[in-house]
Amino acid sequence: MKKTVFSIAAASMLASSLSAGAITLYQDTETGAIYTKPGDGRVELGDFVSAKEQYVENQTALSKVSKKLGVKVKAKVPTLKFSGKHYLGYLYSDDKTAANEDTSKFETRRNYFQVKAYWNKHDYMRITLDTYQNAANDWAVRLKYAYIFLSDVLPHTGVEFGQAHRSWIDWEEHHGWWYRSISKTFIEDKHAADMTNSADIGINFKTKTPYFSSEVGVYNGEGYHGKAQGNSMSYEWRLTYNVLGTGKQKVHMDDEYLDLSFTGQYEDKNYYKADPYGNDFSKKQWWGLHAVYNRPEFLIAGMYVDASNSTYNKGKGCGTGYSVNGEFRPAPKWSILGRYDYWKTENSADAGSYADMEKTQYIAGVAYKYNKNVKFIGNITSYDDKINAAKADNYMFTAEVNW
Repeated sequence: MKKTVFSIAAASMLASSLSAGAITLYQDTETGAIYTKPGDGRVELGDFVSAKEQYVENQTALSKVSKKLGVKVKAKVPTLKFSGKHYLGYLYSDDKTAANEDTSKFETRRNYFQVKAYWNKHDYMRITLDTYQNAANDWAVRLKYAYIFLSDVLPHTGVEFGQAHRSWIDWEEHHGWWYRSISKTFIEDKHAADMTNSADIGINFKTKTPYFSSEVGVYNGEGYHGKAQGNSMSYEWRLTYNVLGTGKQKVHMDDEYLDLSFTGQYEDKNYYKADPYGNDFSKKQWWGLHAVYNRPEFLIAGMYVDASNSTYNKGKGCGTGYSVNGEFRPAPKWSILGRYDYWKTENSADAGSYADMEKTQYIAGVAYKYNKNVKFIGNITSYDDKINAAKADNYMFTAEVNW
């Protein structure tokens, strides 16, 4: 509404200033000379104003209107893009262990606020803030992303530098598992592989061609909420064969795509969670294979992960596992979704006291796309996590909001 009022007011001021300072000019038909007064043989050319004077008057008028209608936003770049993402929900947890009680609570699981500052069409600086509940149960703000993106630093390749996306998770969230609002991806979920998180400080090279896309990065390794120590770097990658030639485009649920990916991480000394040998660091080495096929009517995806050479998290991360998820879209705006996760630690010293233990998790739900900004999801998540001594059936309702 303000933009409409602003346009009308500016046009009115412009019209009044034109009529007030205009000069009528005439041209002699024989000589071409210009006059300010009519006469014999002279043709009226129209009303004219001084360009310099008109510019000053217009800027003054627009300034007055701006002060009346709102706050002026100034930046050292031509374009600022603001956006937000919110996961708002309710959870009832039917706990199956003797150690915990059932819980019933409303939740705000994610509150992202994001700004991108573009100095041209493709290059920008991004900052993303997120809220979380700290150990004192106060709501605090955490820095999720803060990186510069430069396009085409290499052929078909851009780069993120700073607190950036890690090489796998963001890609899976926008291709294979669209429901982070109810569960993290298999590789990061606590009741699944639980091997990594989505952001870290480092550099990430992102290549896009029709039939091949990739992300290859070097990071501190401890993640965006872990303390980086030592001099060991984490080497992480995603290599994807985009079978149907969709590697350069941003895909949506109603697109058809088929992708085969090889992903992983290699780091000798990760200081985020210790190993079973009493060291303050652990070895984090894993690789995975992922496949996804999507059509407007359905999606099916699967992943296998091998972390049998890791000592991460006192041995909890020393294992192998897989995940399968699918989605059926029977009617416009409606989706039926499901997922199964399985993880088992190795029967070896690298797994410590967690050797030869299992986790299983089932997710089933229904989603409704209310509009382009809001999606509602109802789901049941059931897990039996012997590694973390946790077992429960969770009944969840979620409003996923994007703006």
